[in-house]
Amino acid sequence: MKTLLPTSTAGSLPKPSWLAEPETLWSPWKLQGDELISGKQDALRLSLQQQQLAGIDIVSDGEQSRQHFVTTFIEHLSGVDFNNRKTVRIRNRYDASVPTVVGPVSRPKPVFVEDAKFLRSQTNQPIKWALPGPMTMIDTLYDDHYKSREQLAWEFAKILNQEAKDLEAAGVDIIQFDEPAFNVFFDEVNEWGIKCLERAIEGLKCETAVHICYGYGIKANTDWKKTLGSQWRQYEEIFPKLQQSNIDIISLECHNSRVPLELLELIRGKKVMVGAIDVATDSIETPEEVAATLRKALQYVDADKLYPCTNCGMAPLSRQVATGKLNALAAGAEIVRNELLNTAVKGAAAL
Repeated sequence: MKTLLPTSTAGSLPKPSWLAEPETLWSPWKLQGDELISGKQDALRLSLQQQQLAGIDIVSDGEQSRQHFVTTFIEHLSGVDFNNRKTVRIRNRYDASVPTVVGPVSRPKPVFVEDAKFLRSQTNQPIKWALPGPMTMIDTLYDDHYKSREQLAWEFAKILNQEAKDLEAAGVDIIQFDEPAFNVFFDEVNEWGIKCLERAIEGLKCETAVHICYGYGIKANTDWKKTLGSQWRQYEEIFPKLQQSNIDIISLECHNSRVPLELLELIRGKKVMVGAIDVATDSIETPEEVAATLRKALQYVDADKLYPCTNCGMAPLSRQVATGKLNALAAGAEIVRNELLNTAVKGAAAL
């Protein structure tokens, strides 16, 4: 029987302190060589166990083998020089030192496939794997070759499609593309961003998802959120075309955000990963708080299409806080799941 309200995470989970500096993005590895390879696999096992003990239904690698959700993929591509770095503005929000595109980009070999095979060997549960989306990739680079955001995005879409097909062959059930840039560059998203995303999923038979959030719970993002006003209606700009797209699942930030949940009506018919966990605070939600967010979302998302999730990745949090939030997510989903099942039983008995 298919699980009702299957839970999952948006992506990253905290790394153990012996692998990388805790609660830090882009933290350098503390191990080298073969020890680093083994250390990443050990961390993946721990991350998987953390999810399983909490009762998460759709598990992931917790991004334990990556320093960053975008640049770790890019560093395996040719045409990008990591020694030639430039400072760019990321999503019009904060400055970062990024690598430079110096020639045609290509993927000499698969990037995450061995990691995905390892995760597949560790569990029989459905697994989800996250990749950076084309628009977010171009926003994390300095382009000194194509000199066209759109052209570079299309090149990345082709590369991502190659990687996605290999991940599917490795046994991944859901491939998720992270596109926080979709909440910023609305005109580009509607003109060519969604089309690029569809190029990235072309020919896939597994389920596909796009994760569109307001960012990790870091200061640059939380400061930006304070400027967005009493209602965050950014999703409204892109939902109509996303609803018509070939993407199966849309992953969103909902809990403790100022997103009017009635906007979800614009993507009625799509599966929705409803973010019911705030990753910008160390405060651990109660199961009832999670359940309340899910009940509100159920007004606009059919129950068989609602996937309780986190707002974003939890890499900047402590492992203790992340574990508490995973437990709350699973417990809150169970509350609403039981309510739905009890309602269905009473309805059947009344017939």
